[in-house]
Amino acid sequence: MNARMMPHDAAASGPADASTPIETDIAIIGSGFAGLGMAIRLRQAGMTDFMVAEKADSVGGTWRDNHYPGCACDVQSHVYSFSFAPNPRWTRMFARQPEIRAYLEDCTQRFGVERHLRFAHELASAIYDETRHRWQLTFTNGRQWSARVLISGMGGLSRAAIPNIPGIETFKGKAFHSQHWDHSYPLEGKRVAVIGTGASAIQFVPQIAPRVAHLDLFQRTPPWIMPKADRPVKPLEQWLFKHLPFTQKIMRSALYCMLESRAFGFAIHPTLMKTAQKVAERHLRRQVSDPQLRATLTPNYTMGCKRILISNDYFPALSRQNVSVTTTGIARIEENAVITTDGTRHEADCLIFGTGFQVADPFPAGVVRGRGGVDIVDTWRDGAHAYLGTTLPGYPNFFMIVGPNTGLGHNSMVFMIESQVEYVLRALKTMNAERAAAIEVRPHVERVYNEKIQQKLGRAIWSTGGCKSWYLDPKTGKNTTLWPGFAYKFRQATSTFSMDDYLAYSPGPAAASAPKNAQQPVHAHGSAAAAEAT
Repeated sequence: MNARMMPHDAAASGPADASTPIETDIAIIGSGFAGLGMAIRLRQAGMTDFMVAEKADSVGGTWRDNHYPGCACDVQSHVYSFSFAPNPRWTRMFARQPEIRAYLEDCTQRFGVERHLRFAHELASAIYDETRHRWQLTFTNGRQWSARVLISGMGGLSRAAIPNIPGIETFKGKAFHSQHWDHSYPLEGKRVAVIGTGASAIQFVPQIAPRVAHLDLFQRTPPWIMPKADRPVKPLEQWLFKHLPFTQKIMRSALYCMLESRAFGFAIHPTLMKTAQKVAERHLRRQVSDPQLRATLTPNYTMGCKRILISNDYFPALSRQNVSVTTTGIARIEENAVITTDGTRHEADCLIFGTGFQVADPFPAGVVRGRGGVDIVDTWRDGAHAYLGTTLPGYPNFFMIVGPNTGLGHNSMVFMIESQVEYVLRALKTMNAERAAAIEVRPHVERVYNEKIQQKLGRAIWSTGGCKSWYLDPKTGKNTTLWPGFAYKFRQATSTFSMDDYLAYSPGPAAASAPKNAQQPVHAHGSAAAAEAT
């Protein structure tokens, strides 16, 4: 049965009295790569008392929500998949959205996760109950759950960012973000204004440009674009991957090593990016013959400072007669036009926002509250941070997958996700073995770790390349998004779980009744062993 068609059974709908919390040991929020990967590994480890809360009516996360024309992965299919669930049926080297979504649905069924899914469960609040050492969860559908452990698999690309442009609410035509693409709206013959030139825009602009009467592309900063080495996967290759699985492992390893080598330019020796930049410059020269347009599309910062994009059809699309690239700032939006700061009126029937996501603020205010009712938004007032991108002081038994500083600019995020999943699994096994009711990373361990991360980031291309990007927190300027180095170093750092890095609280009436400052940790000696691994 297709996962998006699965019925809501009685358990999924909850009890008749929605005000009565349902108890579970572990609650996972989100069913993208992070949430599903965690759920699958829990089942494989014999831990079956958990639920997966999903706000939508099917699994897939960002690969369910983003379905704009041309949506595809910019990392090769063979590395953008779970290591424990290779897919010999990929049809292209860079998988497109429908295939990735189908892959996640297949994993859901193959590994028996569907029975744990609770659809239409969008998290409204998660509040830590210090007396019971449990997270009290409330969902927008009114259902309530209680969990000993809370694991966020929400990811950083789940909340669309809409620009704050004066008059945006007065526009009378059709307007939508690329994440919420309206396929029912006919673009044929329309005047379309696309705001933003990020990773989504360079995929959907070539798809819609031939269909529209005119397309105005509003560009604030041009991206560096490399050629995309995409091609169909040959039938012989698919046969080999299916019948001789080691061949796909070899392919995966080769791709991983090739991608991993890029970290030298990003984080180790940023001057190397100048050499790689010449490839992007040659790509632009070959595809854009108009010198004025070529100048408009040439970035004035070092490649790698912003996300590097890959495309073979974006530049040709911008060279079309019915496409205009505007670099003048937007002053306001009116009923049927975008007005730039030079007073030019760009008439439009449709606005499409290719403006990315709220990466720096992954949790809305009031949703996650730790000890003392402290909102995680207030904890992160000076920028998001966490130990190994996973745990945070003041938030016991709370784990984040794809948390702060776990993003990559050079390799597959699935590798990072699996590293964090295994770390969380080790933490849970250690808690069970030592009968700890709750664990919480020690503040000085987390602080020392993040000081080292920021020191490394200060020398990386994202800080020295001469640009502002969504990698940086808009309030502080700190890079709270990316991992500053090789992905294998993160795998090393998360390969062991040390209780010495954590406070661990004992269960029982005495601990439950005592105030938190009187509770005695099981372990009293902290260390920053994992931080040294970075």
